[in-house]
Amino acid sequence: MSRFSLISLLSFLVLVVGGGLFIGATNLPGEWYAGLVKPSFTPPNWLFPPVWTLLYFAIAVAGWRVCALGLTAAPFRLWILQLVLNFAWSPVVFTLHRLDFGLGIILALLITIVLFIRASWPVDRLAALLFVPYAVWVAYASALNGALVVLN
Repeated sequence: MSRFSLISLLSFLVLVVGGGLFIGATNLPGEWYAGLVKPSFTPPNWLFPPVWTLLYFAIAVAGWRVCALGLTAAPFRLWILQLVLNFAWSPVVFTLHRLDFGLGIILALLITIVLFIRASWPVDRLAALLFVPYAVWVAYASALNGALVVLN
C-alpha cells in the first residue's frame, strides 16, 4: 500500500468513524426515546455503539475502495448518498423526534445500500461484501423504526 493510499484510507476512517461517533454523541436518544413504547425485538441499548463502530469501519473501507474507481462512478456516488442518509437519521429521530421522517430516511438508506452492493459487485466485490452486514443491520433497524412509528 502506498503512502497516499494509507493517508486516503485514514481519511475515510476519520470521516466515517469519526463522523458517526460525532453524530451519535451529539444526538442522543435521551428521555424522549426511553419513554417510547418499544417492540419486543428491540435490542439492548449497549449493543448499538459496538455494532455501529464495526459497521462504520466497513463503510469507510468500502468507500475508500470505490473512491479509486473515480468520484463520478456510480458506486462512489451511491456511497456518498448512503453516508448522507446515515448521518441524517439520528438528528431527525433523536433531536427532532420525527420517527416518521426517520422511517423515510432509513428506507431510502436501505435502498441506497442495496444499490451500492449491486453497482459495486462487478467492479469491487470486497466493497460490495463489506456492505452486506450493513444492509442486514439497516433492514433490521428499518423494521424497528417502522414498529416505533406504529406503536407511538
